[in-house]
Amino acid sequence: MNFMKYVSYMCVIMCLMAFSNCDSGSASMDGDKTEMSGKKGKKGMKGKKGKKSKKDDIEPVLNVGDVAPDFSLKGVDGKMMSLADMKDAKGYIVTFTCNHCPYSVMYEDRLIELHNKMAAKGYPVIAINPNDPEAEPKDSFDGMVERSKEKGFPFAYLFDDGQKVYPQYGASRTPHIFLLDADRKVRYIGAIDDSARNADKVSKRYVEMAIEALEKGEEPTPSFTKAIGCSIKTKA
Repeated sequence: MNFMKYVSYMCVIMCLMAFSNCDSGSASMDGDKTEMSGKKGKKGMKGKKGKKSKKDDIEPVLNVGDVAPDFSLKGVDGKMMSLADMKDAKGYIVTFTCNHCPYSVMYEDRLIELHNKMAAKGYPVIAINPNDPEAEPKDSFDGMVERSKEKGFPFAYLFDDGQKVYPQYGASRTPHIFLLDADRKVRYIGAIDDSARNADKVSKRYVEMAIEALEKGEEPTPSFTKAIGCSIKTKA
């Protein structure tokens, strides 16, 4: 085996190892079938780092039609932020995500694009890191600040310190989307699109489809899909 073949081989092994540490649900390499009726999914597997959330792979605490609770969380700019602070918003793309999860990393550019496109229409992304840094050190607040600077996040990136917010929503994975309207009524829950691992193979942009429906005065279809990503990490 020559040197270049060896390097390529090791890169493949490292990628596979990264995904093996990430409990993704029913994901496929070419595209992830995420649409569901809202029923309970299969029980997930416990990741290497941290304790799997008790709410992993079950129906969210919030259902479509419920009113989501507000929160006050510290952002990477050092300031506290709540949904009520965004007076002119027509809605909110509340996104539970993090630094370390390979799925969250793959969605970073798409999340930036989503915010830049939808914030102009009144639907900003509000990203929340729900992981406990004792379970996953890469998801510390300092790590969030660093990652936000590296990627130039144009959206708010907030820390769920003490893990008090994500259980109220019922988030189980990173990333996990809860689209709210101006009254904080939940209008869509689930994945950003239908191809977590390959942006080039996206055929349904669920969040954008949901917002387009709301703008027309219609109900989003689908209004619920299966979130594909890593289980939320909690202390043992």
